[in-house]
Amino acid sequence: MGTADGDKADLRRILLDRRAALSPGTIESAQEALGRRALGLPELADAGTVAAYVSVGREPGTRALLEALRDRGVRVLLPVLLPDNDLDWGLYRGPDHLARAGRGLLEPDGPRLGPDAVTGADAVLLPGLAVDGRGMRLGRGGGSYDRVLARLERADATPALVVLLYDDEVVARVPEEPHDHPVHAVVTPGGVRRFAPA
Repeated sequence: MGTADGDKADLRRILLDRRAALSPGTIESAQEALGRRALGLPELADAGTVAAYVSVGREPGTRALLEALRDRGVRVLLPVLLPDNDLDWGLYRGPDHLARAGRGLLEPDGPRLGPDAVTGADAVLLPGLAVDGRGMRLGRGGGSYDRVLARLERADATPALVVLLYDDEVVARVPEEPHDHPVHAVVTPGGVRRFAPA
């Protein structure tokens, strides 16, 4: 497969296999470290609104971070997957207000704010499988966050774009397509890496 899409599929398989091999202890300690590092980011410390997501399975953990942001008085938006793979948004009101949804996701159980709600965020936490040295992100391939990034661009919204990953998911190169957007920072248990604007 010589296409970027084929190369992405190959890399996704490798990275998902690596995640599948992680022990529960590694996942838990990574979540604690990620939360500490992310909370120290100026982009999150100064944010009034953060668009985030609820980690599921072996994704780098966000749950403690969501609670810490909410405790700080930050307005936290969580995605709601729509039938066409676009994202609506709802407010995070705590772990007791999350509902099981399709694809094993957890979504806020309150009112929907509309797909454009993300354009008011000061920072957006993006799920991913890898980021390279240029800040290019590899997602899972559903296109939901590509739509979010395109929506932000159309609205001239410029939130900080941050990805939470495990240390070995910062890679040399992610296959790139014309619609891909670089992120501003990646947070791993081992540290924070920032990327210069293109």
